[in-house]
Amino acid sequence: MAKPPPKTKPDNRKRTQQALAQLCAREARFAQAFELVGFVSDRRRPADFANLCRIVVEQQISVAAANTIWGRLEAVVQGRANGAFSAERLLKLSEPRLRACGLSGPKLTYLRNMARAVKSGALDLGILPKLDDHAAIAMLTEVKGVGRWTAEIFLMFALDREDIWPAHDVALQEAVKRLFDLPARPDVKTMDALAEAWRPHRGVAARLLWRYYAVTQNRLTTDRAANGLKP
Repeated sequence: MAKPPPKTKPDNRKRTQQALAQLCAREARFAQAFELVGFVSDRRRPADFANLCRIVVEQQISVAAANTIWGRLEAVVQGRANGAFSAERLLKLSEPRLRACGLSGPKLTYLRNMARAVKSGALDLGILPKLDDHAAIAMLTEVKGVGRWTAEIFLMFALDREDIWPAHDVALQEAVKRLFDLPARPDVKTMDALAEAWRPHRGVAARLLWRYYAVTQNRLTTDRAANGLKP
């Protein structure tokens, strides 16, 4: 007798639509934000070593600078043969060669720490999808240079975890301040308290808020038809 097909989650786009609809129904401010921004893009990435490194590279610099540095680093690590972006390949590169990509001293150290952890097995990226959010974050943050924000972003966009809430993110805090007309940027405790009502879709709420921040900063234009998402 044939086994029934395994149950799968709805595709990411449909789940995003459903989560947005629930969030907008619960919170009128989210409906206002969605009306302004038009859609929430899909920013999923593979759950691999390369993308963990890319998240670190992107921290605290502009998108343009991050893309330039990452392009150089990716080319150097992959080499002329365009091989895999692996921990082993990164560790074979000298410090001057890595610095020439535009990496700062601390980021260079963090990437090497991550590469050593992956190579030794201390950081097992293959097992992360099997761990719950707390355990996955704990494993990632054991590596020096992988802070909570890095771990949370990896879980959100690489492991597709729906209820991650990176309360330390400054842009997210600023978006909450603007959308909810707060007198000052909320601290982490306030951010966490506000987001309790948005479970189990805090990750989608964060993505909506990030886009709201970008649009209100004039960094993005709105396009309601771009993704066809409707609350």
